[in-house]
Amino acid sequence: MPDPQPNNPLHGITLEQVVTRLEKRYGWEYLARNININCFKSNPSVKSSLKFLRRTPWARDKVEALYIAAFANQPAAASSKNNSTAAKPTGPWANSLAKIPLKDS
Repeated sequence: MPDPQPNNPLHGITLEQVVTRLEKRYGWEYLARNININCFKSNPSVKSSLKFLRRTPWARDKVEALYIAAFANQPAAASSKNNSTAAKPTGPWANSLAKIPLKDS
């Protein structure tokens, strides 16, 4: 059965997974600098971020756009046509994502 939402890169991914994965990769400090919302600045936690983002569509859109730019894979058809573009992030943060260091694990 084909994927019912092939054009939705967030299909099957919860908001909690989005926030957790962004925090693990970049950390709260980077998120606070790039998405100006208090739940990332003042005593940040996944729980408080989820509560705010679920009630605030504009902030959720920004967080989801960062996630897509950082993690969304290109469709299989695009990667088979041109492997060099398959790994490149797209979106509003595409240029800056390549320049930032990842959070130390």
